[in-house]
Amino acid sequence: MGTRTAIALLAIVIVMLACAPISSAPGGVFAEPSATPFIAESYPTAEGAPLSSNQVVSGVEVRVDRAWLEGKQVYADVCYTLPDSSDWTIWKASLKYADTVVQEYGATLVSLQEVGADGQPGLRCDKLEFYVPPDAELTTVTISVDALAAYPRVEDYCTIYMPKIQQALTERGIAITLACNDVDGQATMQIVAKPDTMSQEEAEQLVFSDEFFTIKGPWEFTFDLAR
Repeated sequence: MGTRTAIALLAIVIVMLACAPISSAPGGVFAEPSATPFIAESYPTAEGAPLSSNQVVSGVEVRVDRAWLEGKQVYADVCYTLPDSSDWTIWKASLKYADTVVQEYGATLVSLQEVGADGQPGLRCDKLEFYVPPDAELTTVTISVDALAAYPRVEDYCTIYMPKIQQALTERGIAITLACNDVDGQATMQIVAKPDTMSQEEAEQLVFSDEFFTIKGPWEFTFDLAR
């Protein structure tokens, strides 16, 4: 074998050795590093029926058909009668467990039955959602609907709110007189008389107070959502 041939064969062997995979497992078999599988956290679930029945406060009946836990969220189906055709919604709600009160919540419309032409009360159902930490003790959970409200439309003041606002002011001895006047083709409630000692701003704060479109509870319902 010539010198040049020997050198060529040696070069081929070196290249083959350099390209061969490094064996890190017994038997010379190349072992690919294995990825650690991701194990999703198993969230708890629970459901409970209310331990208290439907409640009527200020002429409004509220019921919670069920409450349930999914992971870090407590949900509740809340239904309430509508006293008139205004756009009534849950204005304030809370969830209490152990010594903790959760006042932040989300609300989603589930169903709406309008007030009947014959005066039959309407009915609205919402799904409430509260966040709770994974270690929350939920053996006794109280869901409270603290207030309902219907933020008035301009036309609602004349058709719905003016009579009760005027009555409330009169009963309190506040000499404010209201009337509905045409403004740009629309009936609009206005203050037509007030005490001289009262500024326009002070009068408007009294007349347009949210107390006149808010119905206060609370309506409270207790559940056992222990996991």
